[in-house]
Amino acid sequence: MSGDSDDAELLALLEDDYAREILTATSAQPMSAERLSQHCDASDSTIYRRVDRLKDHDLIDEQTQFDPDGHHYSVYVSRLESVTVSFRDGECRVELERRRPAEEDPADRFTRMWQDL
Repeated sequence: MSGDSDDAELLALLEDDYAREILTATSAQPMSAERLSQHCDASDSTIYRRVDRLKDHDLIDEQTQFDPDGHHYSVYVSRLESVTVSFRDGECRVELERRRPAEEDPADRFTRMWQDL
C-alpha cells in the first residue's frame, strides 16, 4: 500500500459495515447518535466508537442542534463525498473528496468557546 498506514487504516474503517451505514445515513440528513443507533441496529457505544473514528479521519462533522425547550444535542453530518482507490506503479493510493465543512453557527462557536474556558 505505498507504505502509508493511514491509507490502510482508512480502508479498514470504510470496510466496517457500521461506519458505512453512518456515513450513508448522515449524507442524507444530520442524525443524532440515538437515531444512528436505531438506524444501524447497534448499541450506543458501537455508534460512538465509529463516530469517533470517522471524526479522527475528518469524514464526519459534529454539530449542535437546539430543541424548542432549550435543550441541545449533537448531530452528525457526513463530509465524505467520494473515495477513489487506484493501483498504479506498484502502489495502492486512496483519495478522498470531502464536502466543505458547514459554517459554524454563532451559538455553536459560543458554546465551544465557553467549554474551552
